[in-house]
Amino acid sequence: MRIIYENTKTEKQCTSIKEATKLFGGDKKLASSLLARINAIEQADVVKDIIVMPTFRFHNLKGKLDGYFAVDVKTIRDKWRIILQPLDEEENVFDPCNIDKIAAIVKIVEIREVSAHYE
Repeated sequence: MRIIYENTKTEKQCTSIKEATKLFGGDKKLASSLLARINAIEQADVVKDIIVMPTFRFHNLKGKLDGYFAVDVKTIRDKWRIILQPLDEEENVFDPCNIDKIAAIVKIVEIREVSAHYE
């Protein structure tokens, strides 16, 4: 899958072990896990390949992040999530975004942020 980043800060956090470690307050295990998750997303053919991986805990978000989804950076016990949005082949948002219907065709995701969004 192809990944687009919402901004260069997020891209650096997801692609640089140094920036990821800084994001997680020096936690190198979380930083390594983030880079491994990003690599797995890149290696997937379609978003369905990520959805079926239970350790990723792919789930939809509600409220102001409606239409976005999250995967755990490491485990459900960690507060950190990768917030992403599926895009079509023209890099547009699906409207409506019915993940059950589009999961087998989504080849592009935009990563909005890596955050502790439950705080």
